[in-house]
Amino acid sequence: MMETAIFEAKAVQRHLRKSPRKVRLVADYIRGERVDVALTKLNFLKKAAAFDVSKVIKSASANVRDKFEEERLDNDLLYVKTIFVDEGVTLKRIQPAPQGRAHRINKRSCHITVVVAKLQEETITE
Repeated sequence: MMETAIFEAKAVQRHLRKSPRKVRLVADYIRGERVDVALTKLNFLKKAAAFDVSKVIKSASANVRDKFEEERLDNDLLYVKTIFVDEGVTLKRIQPAPQGRAHRINKRSCHITVVVAKLQEETITE
């Protein structure tokens, strides 16, 4: 029964008050990386969303350790299987404009979903 277990877990950050377009730049940068390499890259990346993405990755790796406590799963044995950023709710605000008009401002939010999984022995290339 445990031989067919898929060692993966998911973490979701919902309603993050950052634009999904900006967060997707960071998500695309670390897609498919090992977790320890991804966290190191995010630590040195000069994007505001890098901190939030690294928090979700850390949460997903902790979730896989909690889910499979009998298995030794360090960050160098895990990789970012899937990561995607969906659009959340948009807060609509107005900016006063000349001659009594009003321009609309969209304050966007996003949802980050990360799935981490254990590296298979044949996929390790070192």
